[in-house]
Amino acid sequence: MTNEKQFVVFQLGKETYGIDIAKVWEIITMQPITKVPHTASFIEGIINLRGRVIPVLDLRKRFDLPATEYTRSTRIVVVEIEGNTLGMIVDGVSEVLRISSDIVEAPPPAITDVDSEYLEGVAKLEDRLIILLNLDKVLNKQEKQALEQMQ
Repeated sequence: MTNEKQFVVFQLGKETYGIDIAKVWEIITMQPITKVPHTASFIEGIINLRGRVIPVLDLRKRFDLPATEYTRSTRIVVVEIEGNTLGMIVDGVSEVLRISSDIVEAPPPAITDVDSEYLEGVAKLEDRLIILLNLDKVLNKQEKQALEQMQ
């Protein structure tokens, strides 16, 4: 029996990424973001989500991808990383996929603009590759502490 996991699949530029659905609380449309001074460049600010203050980061900026305008398909994926709830801005969310561990390979050294420490692996589907992110490693210790102070 193969080991399957469900992933929320989203786009950043031309790349397709997946994150473990167990880490995703919800996916919301873009909303006004309150800027917070003296934060990391990839932190867009905070939002009020049903009474909870949630920091929001732009994954494009985090991964040093070129900035683009937000569109109607831009989404905030609300996730939990090591007990912290935060929003991640992505270009669009396309689907939820069941991915068998049989089709996931360790990331090759230079597959994309993203540092490989964030990568859990690469899922090889018939017509495309999906870069699987390890959310626990997307932020370093200092960045996680800064986000905790924003909440």
